[in-house]
Amino acid sequence: MIEIKTVQNLNSSVTVPASKSYTNRALIIAALAEGESFIENPLKSDDTFYMAGALREFGVEVEEDKDFFRVSGSGGKIFAPTKEIHVGNAGTAMRFLATFAALAQGKTVLTGDQRMRERPIGDLLEGLSSIGIQARSLAGNNCPPIEITGGPPTEGLIKLRGGLSSQYLSSLLLSLPAFGKEFTIEIEGKLTSASYIDLTLDIMAGFGVSVERKGTSSFFIKGGQRYRAGRYRVPGDASSASYFFAAAAVTGGRVTVHGIQPDTPQGDIQFLSLLRQMGCEVENGEDSITVTGGRLKGVQADMNLMPDAVQTAAVTAIFAEGETRITNVGNLRIKETDRLAALSRELKKLGAGVGEGADWLAVRPGSYHGARIETYNDHRMAMSFAVAGLKIPGVIIEDPDCVKKSFPNFFEVWEKMSGKDAQ
Repeated sequence: MIEIKTVQNLNSSVTVPASKSYTNRALIIAALAEGESFIENPLKSDDTFYMAGALREFGVEVEEDKDFFRVSGSGGKIFAPTKEIHVGNAGTAMRFLATFAALAQGKTVLTGDQRMRERPIGDLLEGLSSIGIQARSLAGNNCPPIEITGGPPTEGLIKLRGGLSSQYLSSLLLSLPAFGKEFTIEIEGKLTSASYIDLTLDIMAGFGVSVERKGTSSFFIKGGQRYRAGRYRVPGDASSASYFFAAAAVTGGRVTVHGIQPDTPQGDIQFLSLLRQMGCEVENGEDSITVTGGRLKGVQADMNLMPDAVQTAAVTAIFAEGETRITNVGNLRIKETDRLAALSRELKKLGAGVGEGADWLAVRPGSYHGARIETYNDHRMAMSFAVAGLKIPGVIIEDPDCVKKSFPNFFEVWEKMSGKDAQ
């Protein structure tokens, strides 16, 4: 456990780690390219190690260096693993590898920890089955463990439900080009977390594969395209930056975050727009962003395009005047934990007023006091509630090691930030 120090007169700067979302997409794409790729400035965390380890099980050579991953891609010619692949609670690894595994002749079993075995993947399995790929949940409940039997798919149309996770669509987009055939993916219903598809298409284009799209409803992959091996530099992580932006917001201080660009396609960068609405000042630099806190006021916020910033926003909102209502975030209930339920329980421990529904959370200020915060093995619970500890004495974070999933040295960076000019 870690007790967070309160601070006054916060004035600091930090550098955030590389993006988990970009790193895992780059690993998959480099494995599908023909030849040697260097993924520079990658995130080194539990989730990316799960991905790299899984690719090795398919016969892909992935070498880890201090500053890069070297991936020897085989142009989509991979081998079925000789044992089941365990990916912990790494959602991107599970979902992205499901389509990737269809390239391997033979059966692949993908599994994970207890929480992963509760997280749905049935919509993706149905999409794969619609083009002739045998894909099934071994427990028969549309959750892992899953079994994928490789083989050539049929060209044509995939209808995919978009309401639970955009990672199902990203999985198809990333690996289907390696089959060399034409595919059209039509989204049924509204696509949740659509900003992550912008990110997926951005990195695919960086490796030489393009996708024609009609908004968020239809995606066409032209046949005959191949990923080009090469060098790719992973940008900073907007989700990781959000905690430091929030630190400035709740303390009325000033924090500059280096390594993050204002024009990144990462959806969580839109958290800055929310902070502006709440009363903060935001200054953009070439490779940095500075937030200066102000008198915060409650807002109405549809956060579907920035789902990984919801916990940060909810904690920030307890220090605002009036109610903040966060909507259109029902997919948070199938993340590392049921994040809406977890937020509700832990914010109430601190004295905040909280209401929740199927896809919304309402937060009101209260009379605050310290508490032990349960993190539910969810890295974002630990990092977001560290923000509360800057203002409320006695906030203790249980199981702080869960941050290894995306930001292994988070608490070291946090202590350095809060120790500078802190009282």
